Amino acid sequence: MEFTASQIASFINGKIIGDETATISGVSPIESGEKGHLSFVAQERFADHIETSKCSVLIVSEKLLTKDSYPTTVIAVEDAYLSFQILMNLYKEMQGRKSGIEDGAVFHKTAEVGENVYVGAFTCVSEKVKIGDESQIYPQVFIGKNVKIGKNCVIYSGVRIYDYCVIGDNCIVHSNTVIGSDGFGFQPTKDGYQKIPQLGNVILEDDVEVGANCTIDRGTIGSTVIGKGTKIDNLIQIAHNVKIGQNNVIAAQTGIAGSTVIGDWNQIGGQVGIVGHITIGSQVRIQAQSGVNSSAKDSEILYGSPAINAGEYRRNYVHFRNFSQIVKRINDLENNSKDKTNE
Repeated sequence: MEFTASQIASFINGKIIGDETATISGVSPIESGEKGHLSFVAQERFADHIETSKCSVLIVSEKLLTKDSYPTTVIAVEDAYLSFQILMNLYKEMQGRKSGIEDGAVFHKTAEVGENVYVGAFTCVSEKVKIGDESQIYPQVFIGKNVKIGKNCVIYSGVRIYDYCVIGDNCIVHSNTVIGSDGFGFQPTKDGYQKIPQLGNVILEDDVEVGANCTIDRGTIGSTVIGKGTKIDNLIQIAHNVKIGQNNVIAAQTGIAGSTVIGDWNQIGGQVGIVGHITIGSQVRIQAQSGVNSSAKDSEILYGSPAINAGEYRRNYVHFRNFSQIVKRINDLENNSKDKTNE
């Protein structure tokens, strides 16, 4: 599809500087722009590209513009990053949605499917499953018995949703994620570790997105809950009976142990480890590769392993880097003191 600068500006309420008939047929990163492509500049550190980019049209935040004309066509907006997101969403909608049941999909006779639903080939829909209107279930998905999937969801190929789990409206689950696998529960006995049955489920509330190759374990009794609007990156493990609140973002390779409770609007970096049976407040920021082994209050910033206040960690790290010199200075002081005592 091709679009003119004028059409693009109308979608995002932008002001054109340059040729309003300039056309684009693709998009590029600003660092490697191409003729006939669209890109954006939202930050000061990329502002030099406004003069040098080969892109035919650039969306630029107004605060970065200092001239009346530029070598390429510019669309001035308040927030270029947000405007570019709007355009990407519009383009995705224009591509259309699939609907209907493909050959090879297997349905139990008691399953219920809403209107305008797509189910791909070789997907298995078990007994008493309910799938809401407008949802997209891609090929080779397994949906266990009594699972409920809400409206306008997207479940990509290879996802496994175990029995009795609940997926809210507008959720996205990426390929090869497993929702509702058994929690890691074993009782030590004289004969070895005996498995504890995991009888609960997983609940994803509305507007949750789960990345690829994640595992979210079912509760032992009760539910593992992912709150409304929470976004989970790839390769994340969430253990049984964890409760995660609303609008959290959790980066890749994080592991959260059982029965931990996490509040709202937290930011958790990549490769963070969080022990079980603790409480993380709201608006907490946990830096990448931190190991959290105790509860955190609202608005704390944690860093390190074991994780402590980020500012304290950085101050102490300066001393740690100079630790050899500090020890040498102490030894020198002790030696000088002994020498003076001997005199």
